[in-house]
Amino acid sequence: MVKELRQKTGVGMMECKKALVETKGDLESAIDLMRKKGISKAQKKAGRITAEGVIAIAKKNGVGAIVEVNAETDFVARNSDFQDFAKGVVETAIENGECVDSLKKSKYAGGEKSVADVLTDKIASIGENLSIRRSATIKADAIASYIHGSVADNMGKIGVLVGLKGSDNSKLEEVGKKVAMHIAAAKPDFLSVADVSDEVKNREEKILKDQALASGKPEAVVEKMLVGRMQKFFGEIVLLEQAFVMEPKKKVKDILKEAGAELTEYKAFILGDGIEKKCENLADEVAKQLS
Repeated sequence: MVKELRQKTGVGMMECKKALVETKGDLESAIDLMRKKGISKAQKKAGRITAEGVIAIAKKNGVGAIVEVNAETDFVARNSDFQDFAKGVVETAIENGECVDSLKKSKYAGGEKSVADVLTDKIASIGENLSIRRSATIKADAIASYIHGSVADNMGKIGVLVGLKGSDNSKLEEVGKKVAMHIAAAKPDFLSVADVSDEVKNREEKILKDQALASGKPEAVVEKMLVGRMQKFFGEIVLLEQAFVMEPKKKVKDILKEAGAELTEYKAFILGDGIEKKCENLADEVAKQLS
């Protein structure tokens, strides 16, 4: 009976034994008790930093989904139970992954429980704080993807989705994969120059102009210099203007044009981006696992 309870709840042997003793061997009552305890444990773990985990990607019927599912340690991120959970989350995101809030309210992998409820269950059974940090979807004629630092199928440390349109789908997928790899390496901030906000443009123009004027050059010369320097700036932050990593003499927009493709949208997630990790020694980590 202990084994059956462990299979149903995913909780450790000693906890299962205690629950069965407390419920006098009633399996269903023990499950209810474990759930109550699990929710309590999940709440205790909720404040812990989750900077490890996976970026997961799924594609189906012209829709691509990408999610970041986090854990506290890389050890758990490589655990098959955690990865199965992440797979279910991203598959659910295909239908309702525009944002994390809608994703958490959705039924997990077509089941009866919500993603939020399954997340709570997993926190209890795995024993670490877990979180679904972000989620996004794209819709396009063709969708390509790339995972860097793969830890399982369609999961890794960096994930990129690109949406394309064009007349030849076979070419779209091929060039899309290459561009997705480029994005993972070059990390652009914007798709096109038109997407760069006036605030960003104006700030950079002011910096470049002040630098040029400080060198003593006439303002008329400075204005001409500014055009070239802004083009160089866009070549650093704008995807279509970047030098293609596999053929640096060409820009990304040139590679797409040669394939008869138009890039309509992209999403790129880097695991733990912007999360400040705590520095802990081994003793602290062991103590945390036992708490």
